Parts: sequence; structure tokens; C-alpha cells
Amino acid sequence: MSQSGSRSAVVPVSAAGRRLDAVLAELFPEYSRSRLSAWIKSGDVLLDGAAARPRDAVHGGETVAVTAVENVQVRAMAEDIPLTVLYEDAHVLVLDKPAGLVVHPGAGNPAGTLLNALLHHTPGLDKLPRAGIVHRLDKDTSGVMVVARTLEAHTALVAQLSARDVHRQYLAVVVGALVSGGTADAAIDRHPRDRLRMAVREDGKAAVTHYRLRERFRAHTALECRLETGRTHQIRVHMAHLKHPILGDPLYGGALRLPKGASDGLVACLRGFRRQALHAEVLEFLHPVSGQPVRCEAPLPADMQELLVLLRDDAATQAEARRGRR
Repeated sequence: MSQSGSRSAVVPVSAAGRRLDAVLAELFPEYSRSRLSAWIKSGDVLLDGAAARPRDAVHGGETVAVTAVENVQVRAMAEDIPLTVLYEDAHVLVLDKPAGLVVHPGAGNPAGTLLNALLHHTPGLDKLPRAGIVHRLDKDTSGVMVVARTLEAHTALVAQLSARDVHRQYLAVVVGALVSGGTADAAIDRHPRDRLRMAVREDGKAAVTHYRLRERFRAHTALECRLETGRTHQIRVHMAHLKHPILGDPLYGGALRLPKGASDGLVACLRGFRRQALHAEVLEFLHPVSGQPVRCEAPLPADMQELLVLLRDDAATQAEARRGRR
């Protein structure tokens, strides 16, 4: 269906006695219930030609007409900012977001964001909530993101995320040599004193991160992390809570730790790594229209590739030195 226009349907007899807004959500699943309720209240939904209220009960057999009015949802300037597209069709857009790119405009970042770039890439996204952005990555986290290009896709993707049906896999390099993987199941909410930070809190929102060892070095570990929930800064907070913060994390990383006897190259790399070493590498979801699975992978950025190479070289050099001393 197009972004705007009129649609009609007959209320099934089996819906008798139910609320109008609930029945509409089933008749027109491409729209969220809140959006349909707003249209009912604004008079853009007619029941047998007459205005109604969201809570009004239907009898069954009525004709309901919906005029989809898509007003501007996002007021921001379109900017010609290059995007790396991993997958694109009429309904969704999957991107590889670089580290350093802010997703939404906000205090200190009124322009130059991913949202501004999307408005230039796909005119008309200003009619969608958040220009079609259904989830986010932190400014200095790189990797794969999906964006809805239609209201139908937006509604479907938000529902998949809420149902935890979207597979989100990250690569993180953390401080410390872990011996096994595990699951971080610890609620997260805003830090009680520092409003820029999140924290593990008993009264927070449920947050679950599964992690397993990808590669182990002398004083660091590469982890594959899978999100079961999607709280702000979730992986960063959980890893710090486990006393293995993500390398380079400016909020949760703590003091720099250098492996004893590390090469000048590794020392320089560790000192110069000024962002969290976190990359969203895989995203899997069901296409919002066809229902077919979509899997996209974002290649590891150059800074993390260099970091891993130096950590491997350091581990190999020290292992060889130990063998030589035997």
C-alpha cells in the first residue's frame, strides 16, 4: 500500500462487541494501533459514513473507511552525506554505519547525522517516525542497521524488534583474557547521578546479552555478542559490569591496560584507539512484506582490523618467546 490514500473494509461479524481501534489494527496491520487511534480522533476514520471514537464498540457488518493522512513526522534538513548500502528495495534499506556518525540530530549534533543523510537518499522519509529508523547504534559503534522506507515496513520491523525476533550480532574487543562465554542478564536504566551514562540497576529494564569467545589474546578477548534485548549502551554496560569493559570505551572503559612487553605498534594502537571497539557485524530479520529472511553483514572497519592483527601478532610473538625459553 502507498504511504497515503484511502482504504475501506467490512467489519467481520465475529468482531461484534470489540473496540473499533482494536478491530482496525487487525484489518489494517500495516498501521500501528496508536496511528489508527489518532486518525479516528481526527475524523479520518468513518464507520458507516459517520465519525466514531477509538473505544466505540462495533456490531459487525459495518463499512469502515480510513483516510491515511501522512503528515511530516521529522523536521530536519536533507544532507548529501554518503551512505554505504548493504541491501535496498522499495520497503527497507540496510546500511553499514561508520564509526563517528551520529544517528539522530540532538543537542550538539543538529545536522550531519544519519537521519539527515536518509532524508536526502530517500525523499519522503520525513513522513515516517524518525525517518524510518527503527533501532540505533551509538555514534562510535560501527556496523549494520536497517531502516524502513514505508509505514508498513516500519510497523512490521518495530513489531519484530519488540518480539525479539531480529538477530543482532556484534564483535567486541574487551579488556582481559576471558576463559569462556556466557550470558549477561542484568537490568539496565539511566545512571542515578550521571545522565550521560547507563548502569545496571535492580529497578531497570530487562536486558540480556549472550557472548562467546571468538579469539583470545594475552590481555584482551574478541567476543561475539548477541542481543536478546536492545537497551541503550547495552553491550558496553554489560561488559563493564562483568569487569571486562570494551577496549577504548570513553564512558565505561576505565584505565588503559597495556600487555607487558607489547610492541611499539600495539602500544600505539591501544593508546590511539579512542572509540569503543564494538562493531555490529550481522543483522537478520524477516522482510516486512515478503516474509522472507534477510541477512546482512557489515565488514569489519579498518581500525578494528588493525587492532586484531596487532593483538594476534603480540600473542604469537610472546608464545614464540616462551617456547624459546624452554
